[in-house]
Amino acid sequence: MFDLLIIGAGPSGLSCAIEAQRAGLSTVVLEKGSVVDAIRRFPTGLIWFSTPELLEIGNIPFVIPTTRPTRVDAINYYQRVAAYFKLDVRTFDGVESVRRDGDGFLVRTERGKEYRSRNVVVATGYYDHPNTLGVPGEDLPNVAHYYREPFEFFGRAVAVVGGRNSAVEAALDLFRHGARVTLIHRGPELSKGVKYWILPDIENRIKNGEIRALFNSVVSEIRSESILVTTQQGMLELENDFTFVLIGFHPDTTHLRSYGVAIDPETLAPVHDPETLETNVPGLYVCGSIVAGKNNNKIFVENGRLHGATIVSAIMKRNARQSLTQ
Repeated sequence: MFDLLIIGAGPSGLSCAIEAQRAGLSTVVLEKGSVVDAIRRFPTGLIWFSTPELLEIGNIPFVIPTTRPTRVDAINYYQRVAAYFKLDVRTFDGVESVRRDGDGFLVRTERGKEYRSRNVVVATGYYDHPNTLGVPGEDLPNVAHYYREPFEFFGRAVAVVGGRNSAVEAALDLFRHGARVTLIHRGPELSKGVKYWILPDIENRIKNGEIRALFNSVVSEIRSESILVTTQQGMLELENDFTFVLIGFHPDTTHLRSYGVAIDPETLAPVHDPETLETNVPGLYVCGSIVAGKNNNKIFVENGRLHGATIVSAIMKRNARQSLTQ
């Protein structure tokens, strides 16, 4: 019987495990991929918006020679921190079910393993569930909802759907590596949240005609060699070899519901006590970006890494109260 079982080995889950270890709680972390698997799957050339000190966990300095860390910097840092604290992280075995069992929980994994724990923390993030357009052709092999690197698309016509950082950065990267890029966005202009040092770049590329931009436009259909776009001027059919749909992500509420967690129908956020992060299921907590539901622009690594201390403090206070009544 563990004191605490954490689902998800991202920065928030690791930070929670460190806090639990320091408090003397026996802890295990279950992860369906690798340690910080979502960051590993980020675009290869990604540079973080934040500076290193805002991404630190466990009071371990995040030291790099530049102002902002890269994807590789972050992966190396978090995996080394996990090794430093000798965290019990069991990778490539996703959680299949969580249910009440006596004075705790019974957790089963995809490999058929069983764990018992007095408390459970769900820190699974949202990166595994991209938003979709819901249009014909979106399931074709020339459509992707994640962007990795540009080299495959040299000399090809590529549509990028979206108007936030991920879409803008992909469009610029593809353009600079020889792709013919069309950026399609349903809004009248790019998102106000586009990184300030990137915004002038994309605006100048659009102004110079190096990247074609279609604003107030939506994709109606994706075909193997073209894409149909509804604009204010009417329907356009554009020659197109590949489409990146980069319009954000949403939380997976299916697992949470199966655990007995109530979900807010408007925000898709798990119902929880903001003071303790405990859900309506006693002993089951949420941590990191999943706390905010579909409003995932409110919780990042910078503030999600602080959730562990809140949760562990709540568990320790409950344990103390139970000891006094025994």
